[in-house]
Amino acid sequence: MKTEFFQIVPVLPSQNIERDLEWYERTLGFKKIFGDHLYAGIRLENIELHLQWHADTPEDPLRGGSVVRIFLKNIHPYFESLVAKGIMEADKLRINTPWGTNEFGLFDLNTNAIFFVEDI
Repeated sequence: MKTEFFQIVPVLPSQNIERDLEWYERTLGFKKIFGDHLYAGIRLENIELHLQWHADTPEDPLRGGSVVRIFLKNIHPYFESLVAKGIMEADKLRINTPWGTNEFGLFDLNTNAIFFVEDI
């Protein structure tokens, strides 16, 4: 019997789960699907991310700096909605990159990089 892989769920570090849940909903349109003040899951259509609280101490460092690339189709309407909210500047959408994508990115409140990518 062959092993089947279903999905991957990145777990991003967070200093404040409640604050970050609000930011992901207001900024990017994600909705909370479960969680508490230590660990939570969010979803935007078929994309799921988890947030895990860290104390940002030597024993439990925040680290941050994770990178997530979210692949989608028809990037323009989503990008334009973020421009309309004042979240993205209109010139930040990279069109027809040398590696064959349209894409843009931003940082969350914990310096995790979130990229939205459309293969062309």
